Amino acid sequence: MTQHLQKPKILKVETVARSRLFTIESVELAFSNGAERVYERMRPSEREAVMIIPVIDDELVLIHEYAVGIESYELGFPKGLIDAGEGVLEAANRELMEEVGFGARHFDVLAKLTMAPSYFSSRMNIVIAKDLYLQSLEGDEPEPLPQTRWPVSRMMELLQHPDFCEARNVSALFLAHDFLTRNAR
Repeated sequence: MTQHLQKPKILKVETVARSRLFTIESVELAFSNGAERVYERMRPSEREAVMIIPVIDDELVLIHEYAVGIESYELGFPKGLIDAGEGVLEAANRELMEEVGFGARHFDVLAKLTMAPSYFSSRMNIVIAKDLYLQSLEGDEPEPLPQTRWPVSRMMELLQHPDFCEARNVSALFLAHDFLTRNAR
């Protein structure tokens, strides 16, 4: 049985830093046991993102994308923000066309994940895309995103690849492996 937890009371929220992309807030909290703490977080946003696991001819399609935070290229699945007025699957198809050059006729939604919820309100929708067809859209990437095809039958070997280590990609891989195993022909 899950214990019912009482959310702390927010006493004060204050912007402490701002950049072109991020706003950092200081949040003063009072917990039900009387303890008070000050936390910092990125200002919450209602905007969600989508990560797509494209499957074509029994292969996963991955991309290599520069990650400035670690100053290296990461191997992973295409992803992007969901635009205002766009649904998850519509955004998934658009991002797939922009980053991989394929559209998809079939999607399965696997999960909605949070990332570092103590600091961020971001949510990533994980979907599998199947029945792909050639279709490109111009995206906002500063350079072409090289692709790697990886056999579905060896998908868990991606965990050994030195450039496949970003947590959301690893989580998506496990979700996709579970889904594909349960729904095997």
